[in-house]
Amino acid sequence: MIRLRVNVRGVVQGVGFRPAAHRLALQMGLAGWVTNTSDGAMVEVEGADSHVHEYVDLLASNLPSQAIIGAMTARKVPATGEDEFRILPSIEHGARDLAVPPDLAPCDACQREQRDPTDRRFDYPFIACSFCGPRYSVLTGIPYDRMRTTLADFPLCAPCLREYEDPADRRYHAESTACPACGPRIALVNARGQTIGDAGSALHDAADLLRRGGILAVKALGGFQLWVDARDRMSVERLRERKHRPHKPLAVLFASLDAVRACCEVSDQAAALLVSPQSPIVILPRRSEAGLAAAVAPGNPTIGAMLPSTPLHSLMTSLLQFPVIATSGNRSEEPLATDNQEALRRLAGIADLFLIHDRPIARPIDDSVMRLSDTGPVILRRARGYVPTTLPLAESVRGRGAVPPILAIGGHLKNTVGFCDGERVILSQHLGDLSTAEAIRGFRQAVRDLSLLLEKRPACIACDLHPEYYSSAFAAEMAREWRLPLLKVQHHHAHVASCMAEHGLTGRVLGVVWDGSGYGPDGTLWGGEFLLADYGASERRAHLLPFRLPGGEHAVRDPRRAALSLLLRTFGDDALATARRLWPEWDREPSLLCTMIDRGVHTPTTSSMGRLFDAVASLTGLSGPSTFEGQAAMAVEFAAGRFAATMRDPDTDLTECYNLPLRVAMWPGSPIVVDWRPLVQGVLADLERGRQPDRIAYGFHVALANLVSRVAVEAGVARVVLTGGCFQNMLLTRLTRQRLSAAGFEVYTHAHIPPNDGGLALGQVMVAAAQGAAGAGPEASGKG
Repeated sequence: MIRLRVNVRGVVQGVGFRPAAHRLALQMGLAGWVTNTSDGAMVEVEGADSHVHEYVDLLASNLPSQAIIGAMTARKVPATGEDEFRILPSIEHGARDLAVPPDLAPCDACQREQRDPTDRRFDYPFIACSFCGPRYSVLTGIPYDRMRTTLADFPLCAPCLREYEDPADRRYHAESTACPACGPRIALVNARGQTIGDAGSALHDAADLLRRGGILAVKALGGFQLWVDARDRMSVERLRERKHRPHKPLAVLFASLDAVRACCEVSDQAAALLVSPQSPIVILPRRSEAGLAAAVAPGNPTIGAMLPSTPLHSLMTSLLQFPVIATSGNRSEEPLATDNQEALRRLAGIADLFLIHDRPIARPIDDSVMRLSDTGPVILRRARGYVPTTLPLAESVRGRGAVPPILAIGGHLKNTVGFCDGERVILSQHLGDLSTAEAIRGFRQAVRDLSLLLEKRPACIACDLHPEYYSSAFAAEMAREWRLPLLKVQHHHAHVASCMAEHGLTGRVLGVVWDGSGYGPDGTLWGGEFLLADYGASERRAHLLPFRLPGGEHAVRDPRRAALSLLLRTFGDDALATARRLWPEWDREPSLLCTMIDRGVHTPTTSSMGRLFDAVASLTGLSGPSTFEGQAAMAVEFAAGRFAATMRDPDTDLTECYNLPLRVAMWPGSPIVVDWRPLVQGVLADLERGRQPDRIAYGFHVALANLVSRVAVEAGVARVVLTGGCFQNMLLTRLTRQRLSAAGFEVYTHAHIPPNDGGLALGQVMVAAAQGAAGAGPEASGKG
């Protein structure tokens, strides 16, 4: 007879691990116990030597579907002679690991019960079990037990308690279990908070509002959503007007996979994502006969489609049997509203009625967004269903010695924050843009969240190099208050380190980092970068020829300004005549902007690839002023995609391609400069010849893909990393990957971490760890 103590780390809380360990021990006639700990789970098992070792092997190979073992160790302890196997209360002391499972969509068993009129949870909007339901959105502490969730104030009724305590039941120690007798309840209220529908009628009354063209605010799993009939043009336009979101695509919630297929082209891979427990929004090609209002995604050939991610969503879509817009419950640029009273205040004037419930939301969590590439799914917004998850710290970084706890603050747009506990990196959910007071409050809460849940104080804080980001100012304030080292990490170096960390790469790579902008060590706005980098340092190997942005941020909203700047640098005094011919409605403003550029007044210098996309969109007439980030660049991508669809072989190059010459370094060690002026000349010449903008857009993509291959050959590094917001463009990514692979390079792109600024926090952690964060000075700066 022997007894083993088995320590298990990973996602083993809230996924049915303890019941699985219990059932296996009973089947094998073994004694002992299992419990949750602060950093995972612990099992002690006693019995015949061969049976105990077989138990450990079977435990590791027969996990519940959502369990993930990161590490598992076993050692002998003295036998006790006990004759039963028990589930013990959680052990609360010790090092903490935030390896709690994400919030999961309803499982098949719960959906069957919800549809069964004879079941006591029939039509209950908060049905859950060990394999599905809320987790991170209700979590208030570690280890994951009901008393440390927002369900703590909902005592279990006798039938639910019997299920909770029955090892053979699916709801054994399922912390989010509930029923109509003891669990949360819904209500429908008006804008003044007055109840107009109770638990019995709220869903039907809410459905009636949507059928009549009204706007409904729905308290979903991680925050409020705004719903309207996706088929009704007037309803969708009314939502856009009230939300001040004139063009940005809106996500559509469908009742079933067949309903998605009626409106979108759904591959097997897309279908698997849609019906997965993570249930993300998946961006899909739109069918011409989709039957959705054009205002759902104006000028966009794709639809962000999703299936019900909660039992409440399932009930509502079953009642409606038509697709609905299900967009974030916020005003433009603000975070999600999560509290009932907060929603009534912040969504006043937008929603007609509010479908609320009394289960508190511990933290705002938006819907995750995925897009499919030729190599698989790529996450663009990492949130519900995918957080919190941990990534191991690269062995090359850990090999330098003990890594102290690091708090990474992220960037300004698509902000996330991260925490490294010395072995792993935990990333927060998508927090959004830090441009409003509400967004900043949500950001500060997320920073507190990671520290409080892990009960760890950082030894170093890492942030972006940009001096005007709120996140950087907050990091500096926090470092001064806590007397901690502050490491400022260059924006594009963090992007490269993020993709390297996702793939577990070590050593040097060529990082192709194309985005809107990031602050460079020279004080200019970088964005069309080729960096030779490892985790510890980066060197600028090549970049776009810099140009001026008249009006700074105004140029981001009006792509004509970037285009005018390119014209001025390409044609000199002839630029104004060209501008008047291209944009006759623009009147006298180009003259004023040219004067600003000449005098260097409020015209920051940039090498941004994102702004080059904007300029091409404006020169070709594919886009006017932008009302959301990336709008002009998306128009260029969609136009190129339309042309590719007309080609017999979309992977075949055009016979002619725009020229992007490489200006060799002026002195040893200085970067190569990519000259875009011949491209501008070529685009205008094609327009004069009557070439269609779609063909020009495709030629632009081909030119960029060829450029990357040429610079990679010049750099002479075998591995190439493609990162930054421009590589959310799947056509650009595919063409670039093809050319690099054909030239013999190893190519790495993002999949599980966003290529946009949502991945910066991970990169900041990796750079800080590699540079020996704890030993850095109070104002250490990452190299560019």
